[in-house]
Amino acid sequence: MAVVKEQFGTSREGQVLSLYTMTNQKGMRVKITDLGAALVSVVLADKNGIEKDVILGYDNPGDYYKNTCFFGAVIGRSGNRIDKGRFTINGKTYQLDINDNENNLHSGNDSFDKRQWAASVQEDGSVCFQIRDKDGQQGYPGNFEASITYTLTDENELFLRYKGSCDQDTVANMTNHVYFNLAGHDSGTILDQKLELTAKFYTPVRDSQAIPTGEIAPVAGTPMDFTEAKPIGKEIDADFRQLQYVGGYDHNYVIKKSKGAVEKFAEAYSSKTGICLEAYTDLPGLQFYAGNFITPGQTGKGGVTYEKRQGFCLESQYYPNSINQEGFASPLLKAGDIYETTTCYKFSLK
Repeated sequence: MAVVKEQFGTSREGQVLSLYTMTNQKGMRVKITDLGAALVSVVLADKNGIEKDVILGYDNPGDYYKNTCFFGAVIGRSGNRIDKGRFTINGKTYQLDINDNENNLHSGNDSFDKRQWAASVQEDGSVCFQIRDKDGQQGYPGNFEASITYTLTDENELFLRYKGSCDQDTVANMTNHVYFNLAGHDSGTILDQKLELTAKFYTPVRDSQAIPTGEIAPVAGTPMDFTEAKPIGKEIDADFRQLQYVGGYDHNYVIKKSKGAVEKFAEAYSSKTGICLEAYTDLPGLQFYAGNFITPGQTGKGGVTYEKRQGFCLESQYYPNSINQEGFASPLLKAGDIYETTTCYKFSLK
């Protein structure tokens, strides 16, 4: 697997940032920066042989620092929302940043997405990014060491392998916030693209702040049901309170009750390009987000103007607020244990 390293501007601290390009034998290219260990582009040929970049992103690091949408970034220590930004471990209560209404979203102002990771190219052509969180950093207990390794195969599979360890009991729930648009990042909304999810249940939210109620509810008979493929936009504006709370789809779907084997949880397709995406994970949940709050009018790659619902996310995860919710699989990482999880995005043509 060929890997090319080039400069990608400088960090806020004045350090040189890098961009790593992995290319497989079919010509598929994946670019990743050490700023946030973020996926910057995923390029492959469509059914007409025309290359398409199928993820949203930016051309320069300055925009990634201002990135309120978390395009392509690795989120940690904990993705999604924590109620009031508080949790208790071993009788001690910890307070995180409040950065989303009254809650913590994606770990706050010093999350992994705004920091430079140490990068290394592996013998097999994978690229590994490593980061260290000090005890108390972001508000979490313990010195936490984490990594993500990206591997591109000749079958157009992109593997994301996360690892972590800590010297105290802590929360570990890393994810990647990549936004897909299978017609191309510059093609407008994703509402006509079809999506199928294996999940028969989801976790309803209690209001517009998107904290789960604790219930695990069936999708059957509701607009939340993607167990048979349908256009993302078919029911996104339906008269259904869960959708109205968060302006469309932005919900955790229940793949399984606990972490287990790597298995397929989603398939998406664009008839315009013929590009198909299959997603796999060993984690119990996924956040399906339809880009309802993409900041409108912002400039993305190639000078393209991004708008609401121009990309969708399939974020593998432990359920939101699961550190505080009995009945949800826990993201608690015990001191000395290894946090390890795998997600795979596979691309093909139909």
